[in-house]
Amino acid sequence: MTTFAPIFVPAALREAVADASWFAAMLDAERALARAEASVGAIPPDAAAAIEECCEPGRFDLAALCAEGRAVGNPAEPLVRALREHAGDAAPYVHFGATSQDVVDTAAMIVTRRAIALVADELAGAAAAAAELVAGHRSTPMAARTLLQQAVPTTFGAKAGGWLVGLVDARATLLGVALHAQLGGAAGTLAPLGDRGVEVLGAFARELGLAEPPVPWHTRRTQLAAIGSALQQVASACGKIGLDVVLLSQTEVGEVAEASGGGSSTMPHKRNPVGAVLARACARLVHANVAVLSEGEHEHERAAGAWQAEWTALSEALAHAGGAAAAARRSLTGLEVHGDRMRANMTADVYSERDRIGLQDVEYLGSAVAFADRALAHWRGAS
Repeated sequence: MTTFAPIFVPAALREAVADASWFAAMLDAERALARAEASVGAIPPDAAAAIEECCEPGRFDLAALCAEGRAVGNPAEPLVRALREHAGDAAPYVHFGATSQDVVDTAAMIVTRRAIALVADELAGAAAAAAELVAGHRSTPMAARTLLQQAVPTTFGAKAGGWLVGLVDARATLLGVALHAQLGGAAGTLAPLGDRGVEVLGAFARELGLAEPPVPWHTRRTQLAAIGSALQQVASACGKIGLDVVLLSQTEVGEVAEASGGGSSTMPHKRNPVGAVLARACARLVHANVAVLSEGEHEHERAAGAWQAEWTALSEALAHAGGAAAAARRSLTGLEVHGDRMRANMTADVYSERDRIGLQDVEYLGSAVAFADRALAHWRGAS
């Protein structure tokens, strides 16, 4: 994360994807591997116990391990060497049958799981704020806008209902992504484990609470693409809210205002929609990093560069998806809705369709109100 990360990403999410969290997750993977192998008789139980005792982050110099990883192009190899140094007589059984990518990929899934829970919490908060707006303004009339031009009347509740459903669906997609353990050894065959390899894979996945893949996925990166796609949906839902709030907050429009708008260093009169702005910025950073995760074409049994590029991209995409959700939540919480300005802004042409078919507002906007109510029902059903 950059120096500016606190502006965009909540502290808990920054911590969840930090280097220390990655290394802790790699140690979790090594611990689970030793347990799994002991459970099927692949290594002695006392060796597994000794390895487990060594898998404590406080035993290791994180900065030194990161520096050593540059020589070999990955962070797992120096960690495994250091773990063996601590393991004494159990050293030959450390990392037995595994490869560096097994440890890093599995750690990536552990980091992802922890981060997803935090992102989901932010999305739930944003959805609750959106639901309050929907319920409070289900029948507040305003101009719908197509191609940035006033079109026909709608209600603010219907508009916010679209935001709400986007948040609810993005959260469901994110929580529905299956996260698979990775264990295949040097070339995806688990050869040192002989005919116990598949059994160890299953035990390893269970130890970690991760899904068991049918085969190792070293160069089949649909797992990362699925995570990326879910994060894209989060970013799009939050970025959409940010864009709409920014447009509705313009001085010349003035139909909404954030409860805690930001100021300017030179223009004290300004009340900037900072939450909406940050939601948009974070969404863009998610989209940029997900492009790396979605590339997906890796060489033979081990990628040369594409795999290594994923680590930072995954951390950044997770962090900024959470940042987008937190910013959308900030923007929507207590959002001031100026119904009088909404009505005053509507030109006579906006009502032409209503007048042509001879309906009153309460009739003409009936479906818009119904859609606001349906959005609330969708949210309640998912909560």
